Amino acid sequence: MAKLKFYQVDAFASEIFKGNPAGVCPLETELNEADMQNIAMENNLSETAFIFSKNEKHHIRWFTPACEVDLCGHATLASAHVFFNHEGFNGKTIEFQSKSGPLRVTNKGDILELDFPAKEPPECEIHTIIEKALGKKPIQLFKGDDYMAIFDCEADIAGFEPDFRELLNLGSRGLIVTAKGDTCDFVSRFFGPQVGIDEDPVTGSAHCLLTPYWSKVTGKKMMTAKQISARGGVLFCTMDSDRVKIAGNAVTFMQGFINI
Repeated sequence: MAKLKFYQVDAFASEIFKGNPAGVCPLETELNEADMQNIAMENNLSETAFIFSKNEKHHIRWFTPACEVDLCGHATLASAHVFFNHEGFNGKTIEFQSKSGPLRVTNKGDILELDFPAKEPPECEIHTIIEKALGKKPIQLFKGDDYMAIFDCEADIAGFEPDFRELLNLGSRGLIVTAKGDTCDFVSRFFGPQVGIDEDPVTGSAHCLLTPYWSKVTGKKMMTAKQISARGGVLFCTMDSDRVKIAGNAVTFMQGFINI
């Protein structure tokens, strides 16, 4: 029986029980895909990240309880937190090789900053499934890997109680809903029953779409965002050419071992 290191980290939070919990497994060698998927299913967290070295580079893969995904912000932040605080990494910036290309995380002392590709999906016709699932028609809708629906105000976003069975028919990774914030630049929530997550507490990758959109709307390069799920999270977002910098805190909740 193999014994694997395991950490659970609350990302985009400065205290436990807030932000988005992620599992992080530092590996000596890459596991087979079935084992990684089974571990993620057993953890039943929105994401479990597996980090390992190959050809003198750090690699990362992310699994929900149901499938592997191409990009995950909060589990990347959690993985960097593990490297900086528990695995003896002494540099200021760590680079992960991923299915979405190289991803850098910089240790800025009190926060960690992700460097992700910006995504600006095209506007599309408003999907009737979204209106049926949420009970309200968005002002605008954009379609990339996720749908991004724009609404009038923060109260709209806070009040949604989606029909998740309806959202299963949407044909995307998930649905981002967003509006101008009352006490920050913008707020959002993320619904992803298609990948086994009805609502993700804080979704770093969604801000690859949200940041370019709200930067254009507000005229700002640097913005504060809140994901207003039940746990909640705060993200500091910066547009930098074709990249998005997404910064936040992380705190270790648990560390131990997995036996497989």
